[in-house]
Amino acid sequence: MKLIFATNNQNKIAEIKAALTQGLEIVTLIEAGINIEIDEPFDTLEENAREKATVIFGITKQDCFSEDTGLEVIALNGKPGVKSARYAGDEADNKKNIALLLKNMEGIDERNAQFKTVICLLLNNKEYLFTGICTGKINSKETGSMGFGYDAVFMPDGADKSFADMSMDEKSKYSHRKKALQKLIKFLNNYNGES
Repeated sequence: MKLIFATNNQNKIAEIKAALTQGLEIVTLIEAGINIEIDEPFDTLEENAREKATVIFGITKQDCFSEDTGLEVIALNGKPGVKSARYAGDEADNKKNIALLLKNMEGIDERNAQFKTVICLLLNNKEYLFTGICTGKINSKETGSMGFGYDAVFMPDGADKSFADMSMDEKSKYSHRKKALQKLIKFLNNYNGES
């Protein structure tokens, strides 16, 4: 099966492709000849994922999926959450977002957090949602040079190092994105066109 992955984020593309099993081919937006940025205007990951998939389906009329991911910190009432990519402002980058997060976490002992990914699949004019969650803690300083986003300050439960200290294979054992993708793949493997 072939699906368009509605993202321009090369890190997400690499992570999804690394987690793929046989039988599913991912077509990137660049490969599909699409070069647009899709707004994420909504207050939930589900709505933003739906928006991205809907826009790309509207252009291509082909089956596609998208995802939206947020870091939810318990002590910050779930923030940065849906605003994770723009936590420090619309022009923010990973460094600025992490700096603001660590500043807001100063003096806080409660470090529990989770990454949450929501995948929206549009298949044969029907919508399906799949969620993956990775629980962990926010470290007090950055470590590691791999990964992206908040990986340098997030240590998943059961691990002794941050996502940014892990290879792609190591991260894949814990990854919220992989968990959501596995649910998508399981669904596709059992799909008979009547769901």
